[in-house]
Amino acid sequence: MSGTSSALRPPADAVAPVRHPDAPAPGELLGAHYGQCFGCGGDQPHGLHLEARAGEGVRITAEFTVKPAHQGAPGLAHGGVLASALDETLGSLNWLLRTIAVTGRLETDFVRPVPVGTVLYLEAEVTAVAGRKIYSSATGRIGGPDGPVAVRADALFLEVKVEHFIDNGRPEEIRAATDDPDQVRRARAFEVNP
Repeated sequence: MSGTSSALRPPADAVAPVRHPDAPAPGELLGAHYGQCFGCGGDQPHGLHLEARAGEGVRITAEFTVKPAHQGAPGLAHGGVLASALDETLGSLNWLLRTIAVTGRLETDFVRPVPVGTVLYLEAEVTAVAGRKIYSSATGRIGGPDGPVAVRADALFLEVKVEHFIDNGRPEEIRAATDDPDQVRRARAFEVNP
């Protein structure tokens, strides 16, 4: 975006992102990292239930349907919900890098209203990496990959250790996630931006 703040412009020494060799294959559905996640979790009745798929390189696509519980103005998606969808999509990129990262900054442009019942199609990519900083951008289109642009975002994610979540999360949820007997679910709970 031309109006991107300087905090979201990669420094001169940034490098191109590299897809991790163990990243999900292109076309693979990423699935929820945590059932209670508002963005991707299936256990949230009013959540986005966003479904993301790995793309080529360090790109993903995602979709979610705007439900009545997501509206702000009558019949239209709430801007905060749209920002959440962008944040969730951008956070899912970290699966392709196989790193744990959290949102440091998110700048969103709201281009056009998104009606309830709309399927929002999102595309995101990592554009650069500089140390712990991961720069990325996303676009949301109404109805499909060729639909009109509704929202755009640029983001800065910061790589963190799993202790970031353990030290800052609510003890009940942290205990439930770390005590889960399913080792895969336990590890995935902390894989991407919560």
